[in-house]
Amino acid sequence: MIMNFIRGFCMALADSVPGVSGGTIAFLLGFYDRFIGSLDGLMSRDGEIRKKSLLFLLKIGVGWIVGMCLSVLILASLFETYIYDISSLFLGLILFSIPLIIVEEKKVLIHQYKNFIFLAIGIAIVALVTYFNPVSGKGVDVNVANLSFGLGAYVFVAGMVAIAAMVLPGISGSTLLLIFGLYVPIITSIKEFLHLNLQYLPVLIIFGLGVITGIISVVKVLKAGLERHRSAMVYLIIGMMIGSLYAIVMGPTTLSEPKDPLSLSTFSILFFLIGAVLVLGMQKLKVMGEKAEKKEKAKQ
Repeated sequence: MIMNFIRGFCMALADSVPGVSGGTIAFLLGFYDRFIGSLDGLMSRDGEIRKKSLLFLLKIGVGWIVGMCLSVLILASLFETYIYDISSLFLGLILFSIPLIIVEEKKVLIHQYKNFIFLAIGIAIVALVTYFNPVSGKGVDVNVANLSFGLGAYVFVAGMVAIAAMVLPGISGSTLLLIFGLYVPIITSIKEFLHLNLQYLPVLIIFGLGVITGIISVVKVLKAGLERHRSAMVYLIIGMMIGSLYAIVMGPTTLSEPKDPLSLSTFSILFFLIGAVLVLGMQKLKVMGEKAEKKEKAKQ
């Protein structure tokens, strides 16, 4: 129970910041297959499988909720003041997580160079969405007074796409929100709601409906793609991670009061290296998790 709480907590920390996804954390901590199997098991016709899947996900979920609430309350306060330091941290998280993904997936990447096209496609998708998204460069406030049909539809689609990242050992849902220019607005909305400001409730409902739709549809499609065309999908994921570096650089332009993009003069090498240390620390947690599971099996 304690180890699953820690796993969920770590996943939430990853999901709450652009960089390493919750799926990556599950992958690095050694329970990715079980996590995906449990998500799929919720839709099984076998009652016993559904029960076991739900029990495992509830244990993970308790840690995830605690971690997400703490992250949101802290991050939303830090973003306005320390946006360039945090952006530098995110760059470190992504740059140092890419080699880990390549090492873990080397069997499907080696000698599959024809799939390099998917690497380019991934980079292009992220760069184009970042460049053309409707909020980059002007900021956005998503309270009820500023919520239009177009913005609502955009938030719905962003929620649907972002949840797909939970099953991808690569790009995070928060990175996708950053790409869509909605990361800071959504984090701020959650914080305001936790402080009982109901002006932001409508956008959270719309976002939540998008998430539910994504779980039902997109997740199934992505899972099938990873099973049948894993090499192409992994190249696509790595491409999106590389492209998300541009999204992070442009991240300050999505604040409610837009700032200049990250530059060499505002880049923090210290926070960049902290991001690297956080990623490498995941490897130690994986070893701890594997030891805990062995002890549980030995008791059984």
